[in-house]
Amino acid sequence: MGMTAAWLTLAAAITTSLVGQVLLKAGASGSVAASAGFIDQLFRWQTIIGLGAYGGAALLYIIALRKIPMSVALPCTAASYVVIALIGWAVFGESLGAQKLAAIALICGGVVLLATTA
Repeated sequence: MGMTAAWLTLAAAITTSLVGQVLLKAGASGSVAASAGFIDQLFRWQTIIGLGAYGGAALLYIIALRKIPMSVALPCTAASYVVIALIGWAVFGESLGAQKLAAIALICGGVVLLATTA
């Protein structure tokens, strides 16, 4: 596998992890989840698929680590923090104030800086 394929695999791992996070949140949200116990929440379809997505993301990450140093690959997964904060705001109505936006900008700068050192 070449470096381009490794970076695409890392991007796929991050994307799959994001999908898993959104599905886990969906499984924990809503009036049904709020009144349901943990076991009921665990067996919601969103939770089950979300956990599967996390497993798939881990497998893709392992493949990406064949070519990308862990000291670069793991911090690049911080890009998911940025996207998930935006999804939380847009889809789940979570707050996104000035401090969160500043933190997102710092994360973006750090990810770009690390990615260019690979």
